Amino acid sequence: MADLSDPKIDEAYQDVRSDKTDTNWLLLDYEVCAVRRACPPVSRYRAHMPSSPSVNLRPPDPLADPDTHSAAQHVCCLFDTFAWNAGQSDRSDKLQLTSTGSGGLAELREQLDDGKASYAYVRVQYANDKESKREKFILVIWIGPNCKVMRKAKISVHTADVKSVLRVYSMEVPAREKDDLKEEPIIVKLRKAGGASYDGV
Repeated sequence: MADLSDPKIDEAYQDVRSDKTDTNWLLLDYEVCAVRRACPPVSRYRAHMPSSPSVNLRPPDPLADPDTHSAAQHVCCLFDTFAWNAGQSDRSDKLQLTSTGSGGLAELREQLDDGKASYAYVRVQYANDKESKREKFILVIWIGPNCKVMRKAKISVHTADVKSVLRVYSMEVPAREKDDLKEEPIIVKLRKAGGASYDGV
């Protein structure tokens, strides 16, 4: 289950729907997990050098030498942190507001990351005929081409949770490439979904 408890999400949703500001899109991304362990700086440790001028072919014993032991701990810490960070994008189910803007779909496309799965809510304005303009809202489900398999596996479940918060929209737009979010094809679909056009547009 996705966590959308951040109050900023609903605030941004209401802002996009309102005509009181120019904000016309919002973007949600999965929260980045905090690093599990804080490592001391490398500068605290010095390389182990044998005190005797003779060549020592045996590796230093980290338990016998406090300096080497500390350095070994630091290396393990760095490795552990790398392993933690490498999987962090798959672990979190908490969504947070990443950004908002007033530049529509063109601006939103520039914010999307090929390695992430994200959700966006967009207000789209277009002329339906010579006499009127329309405003519609779309829900974008973005799965970047380099998104990890574990994250992709959760999207269908999490999308239902997102829809319960970003509730009102005319069309859901699944996007795998940024070209899937070009404005004109989306407007064509919105027109078809919105009823007859008396001007042939």
